[in-house]
Amino acid sequence: MNLNTIPRGTLIPVGGNEDKGNDSGESYSLDFIEDGILSHIVRESGGKDALIVVIPTASSIPDEVGENYLEAFGKIGCRSVQILDIRSREDAYLQSAKDLVHKANCVMFSGGDQSKITDKIGGTPIHHIIEKRYREEEGFVIAGTSAGAMAMSQYMIAGGSSTEAFVKGAVRMYEGLGLIPRLIIDTHFIQRGRFGRIAEAIAIHPKMIGVGLAEDTGLIIKKCNDITVIGSGMVLIFDGQNISYNNRKHLEDGTPMTITDLIVHVLSNGDQFDILRRKVHVLPIEAPFI
Repeated sequence: MNLNTIPRGTLIPVGGNEDKGNDSGESYSLDFIEDGILSHIVRESGGKDALIVVIPTASSIPDEVGENYLEAFGKIGCRSVQILDIRSREDAYLQSAKDLVHKANCVMFSGGDQSKITDKIGGTPIHHIIEKRYREEEGFVIAGTSAGAMAMSQYMIAGGSSTEAFVKGAVRMYEGLGLIPRLIIDTHFIQRGRFGRIAEAIAIHPKMIGVGLAEDTGLIIKKCNDITVIGSGMVLIFDGQNISYNNRKHLEDGTPMTITDLIVHVLSNGDQFDILRRKVHVLPIEAPFI
């Protein structure tokens, strides 16, 4: 997406508390929906009559995940939720799939493996429709949890070790969907100890801003710039614009890195961040939970 274009739609990446799609826990772990984040998605999409299209492409158990979302949205009174089950690139070219995405008020990507989203949807008509509607239509929402959040970035974290913190090669970067060009998003951030791999991601792309989303935590992003934190956990913002020393490119894989003057902000519910100006606005202590 052109950095000079101001999209009219809304992005809502969520830190998730789903597993990555390789065990049965994924189908039972949509707890983040119970306490507000799902309600934010519905509200931003136009209310309980909005057409919400869930795409479980990232998941290894898309049928179960799709059923979970139908039940979850139903619990808060949503009347029009559909599952778009894209399991191959060919599925993303089907006219029925294109028609459904054209009609949706919100498209929501599930958790699982973010590379499946880019491999099966990136560059297809579905991707182009979503991107065009996000750019042109006020009120159109793209939401994603876990893998679905990470795939929104231009430079996407595709994997990497959480245990090998601050060593070169701990993170693998791929091309994402390019919906939010200035951010690199990581999820399950606190629970899975991913500080090291997003630090390396910013060492690779120091002009980007890293965002680490805890579980049960998300962002509402307007105009591809204005961020508001929602949910019960923390968001860590990694700003590399003032890095004074970064030795990553000179090291072999597995070697500890040195990065100095990396700015880190820890934000929570209601706090705001201006991506372009790289400015934080902290909610007053006495302010209510949003």
